[in-house]
Amino acid sequence: MFGIGMPELIVILVIALIVIGPQKLPDLARSLGKGLAEFKRATEDFKQSVEDEAKAADEKERITKEVAAKETAEAGMEKEAVKEEAAKEKIKA
Repeated sequence: MFGIGMPELIVILVIALIVIGPQKLPDLARSLGKGLAEFKRATEDFKQSVEDEAKAADEKERITKEVAAKETAEAGMEKEAVKEEAAKEKIKA
């Protein structure tokens, strides 16, 4: 946990107990815990929204590629039909 060992944590807690006092220390710890929980929740929400946006962008890109491939295939089919018609015209002539 951030490179803090047990002895350092005990010293910090003792100093906090002396500075803040035993009556206010539980309230401070509770407030700190709530703040950290809310920060964690906000971080998870942000992470989820970024992932959702990335998925949406990937899906949009995939659909765009599929449409482009389909249009290319249709254009190729049209060219083939034109070539076949031209070949039929040559045969008739």
